Amino acid sequence: GKNVLVIDSDAQSSVSSMLMTISSLYKLQSEAATIVDYLHSTVLKAEAAEWPKFIVRNVSDVDESRTVFLLPSDMQLTLFEREVSKESLHPRLRSVIAALLSEVRKVFDVVLIDCPPGLSILTECWLREADFYISPTKADYISVCGLEVFRRFKSLNPEMGFAENLGVIVNMKEPNSASDEEYHKWLTDNPANRCFAHAIPRLNVLQSAARFQPEQRSYLAKYPGQIGEASRMLTAEILTRLDDSAKGKDPASAEKASTAA
Repeated sequence: GKNVLVIDSDAQSSVSSMLMTISSLYKLQSEAATIVDYLHSTVLKAEAAEWPKFIVRNVSDVDESRTVFLLPSDMQLTLFEREVSKESLHPRLRSVIAALLSEVRKVFDVVLIDCPPGLSILTECWLREADFYISPTKADYISVCGLEVFRRFKSLNPEMGFAENLGVIVNMKEPNSASDEEYHKWLTDNPANRCFAHAIPRLNVLQSAARFQPEQRSYLAKYPGQIGEASRMLTAEILTRLDDSAKGKDPASAEKASTAA
């Protein structure tokens, strides 16, 4: 298995609540042990902070996933970004993000960064410093237009650098929907999207799987049937693309990758 770090960069803390109990997350937030507190020290106060102290181990309720680690989030993240803008600390924020990714790449095989919809100043930093980005999208008109806006944003200021497009994931696709199938084909027909072949279907079991359970369970118990198969196939596609992108690079870093999504 691979050592995976999940960085929750969404103020809603959705990924954090999926990987641990709400009471555990609240405790970390109350103890100033989240990404907000790390960034508050390193960016707003310009103080040194040891990032390993903010990493949580033994997360996930899947008994096979013992090498998943988390940098949890907090709703105060939005206020932090406001302070960065107010004090014009964008360059320092990007420098801190670059340094953090440089360090965690040495420890983890894969770093997944969960970003909220939209283009905040923090999300832009991740996109410019990560190795790759993945665009999860729904098979509808608004999402198709959103990808085009994102492409235009990416083309601005090319000298500032930008992550490589690993691909577009079609998420919450309605089974047996002619409309969803049409938009999926539209997305796939555009080679710039690099759409993954496997989509994540919209099924009630997926909503249930998103709720963390204190008791450990198997992968198949959490993601039964079609949703489990789709998730495994999509994961295999992602890992294949990461491996393909790593060919020709330094073997010591071939399996190290940070991906913003």
